[in-house]
Amino acid sequence: MTKRNKIIYWIATLWLALGMVSTGLVQLLKSEQEVDFVKNLGYPAYLMTLLGIWKILGVIAVLAPRFPLVKEWAYAGFFFVMSGAIFSHIAAGDAIKEIFPSLLLLTLTVISWYFRPADRKVTQITPAYSPI
Repeated sequence: MTKRNKIIYWIATLWLALGMVSTGLVQLLKSEQEVDFVKNLGYPAYLMTLLGIWKILGVIAVLAPRFPLVKEWAYAGFFFVMSGAIFSHIAAGDAIKEIFPSLLLLTLTVISWYFRPADRKVTQITPAYSPI
């Protein structure tokens, strides 16, 4: 991995982690403004707890050494949550200023995943059971 790619990876990953932790904590704290925001998108308030926990656990998975398969699941979760948020904002008719944070976190997710070092990638998955 080149020095340039390593710098890109760590900048994107740290910004992604900061964004996911901060939004996860806001969702867990359930401020009145955030609850109204989520309800305006058509979702129940209890979804905030689930998303907040997943985001924080995902950040731990992405930043922790080893466990490349868990990292893949965390990146996939971030991708699904952020693309779902973008779609929800578009469906609700929100302005671009409401869509931009989710779009930024989605972009950081893709950049971090793409530039991750080889030791953070799944190289081969061996099945637990093989009939042969």
